[in-house]
Amino acid sequence: MNIGIPVEIKPFERRVALLPAAVAELTALGHDVFLQAGAGVGSGYDDMAYTAVGVKIVNDAETLYGEAELIVKVKEPVAEEYTYLRADHLLFSYLHLAANPELAKSLQNIGLTALAFETLMVDNSLPLLAPMSDVAGRVAVQTGATLLYATQGGEGLLLGGLPAAERGNVVIIGAGNAGGNAAIVAKNLGATVTVFDRQRKKQAQMRQLGENVSGLYPYPDAVAAALEQADLVIGAVLVPGARTPHVISRDMVIGMKPGSVIVDIAVDQGGCVETTKATDYSAPTYIEEDVVHFAVTNIPAAVPRSASQALSAELLPYVRLLLAERVKGEALASAVNIERGRIVHPVVAQSLRN
Repeated sequence: MNIGIPVEIKPFERRVALLPAAVAELTALGHDVFLQAGAGVGSGYDDMAYTAVGVKIVNDAETLYGEAELIVKVKEPVAEEYTYLRADHLLFSYLHLAANPELAKSLQNIGLTALAFETLMVDNSLPLLAPMSDVAGRVAVQTGATLLYATQGGEGLLLGGLPAAERGNVVIIGAGNAGGNAAIVAKNLGATVTVFDRQRKKQAQMRQLGENVSGLYPYPDAVAAALEQADLVIGAVLVPGARTPHVISRDMVIGMKPGSVIVDIAVDQGGCVETTKATDYSAPTYIEEDVVHFAVTNIPAAVPRSASQALSAELLPYVRLLLAERVKGEALASAVNIERGRIVHPVVAQSLRN
């Protein structure tokens, strides 16, 4: 099969889906791999690294999509890429269709089959979402700590505190991969960390991180009370395939301290904070209700080398499986959001109807 890896053109996106070492395994199996020139450069891999493993370099997106049968990319297609997509294409990438009805409709109209990294499920886990959730959780705390600087519009607090200086309070909503990684970084910085999650097992896991970490059930009153004391809030709620519910209301945001910071990792699925508005790295923050908001939809793009390395390692086995089985098998079936122009993933379909 002909595989195409295009340049990512979402603003400030420099990741690449497959590294040269991963592609080498595909060319060794007899597949032809086409790379749009420069697709790996932002992650630290030049075209020569790909040609050394048998990849064919093409200069433009039109040629790349024209040669490819399977498109493997990181982020969802943007409007200018729609014209390159065909009904006979297989598209394999992050899609987040529940929060993007326009994209869903465009892909339906093209008539292709689209598989989403974020809904591929194996043994109740999301192996292709996990690596980017790990990255996003870590970057979220590092970013939030910087946004607390007075020079960034924050309250002027050092998150981990100092001798004779108070430490910051971090509230995390959701203890999955993103929230769990955020908790680890916040804890290691020395902050006081409160993590809310519905699952008792995850509450216990958070408590085991250290004395300065609490795991609690997200009763609305408890969340509201914690937010009043919070310096940094991380939204890490996930309902696989669905639009994220607003767990934090505008009234809760109004109750927060002026200059405190919200980082909504869930923004790519619509956001778990009512005051969230999607941004990108050209203007990543805004202030609403006197609270600094960071709502970049592709947070891992800030660390493309690390992110691409993590993604490629997890993605390769499923690309190989897709090449061998097309969309057959339980794991790949869970990734199929659109099949020949029809929305077939039940959770995605329900979210788009609502």
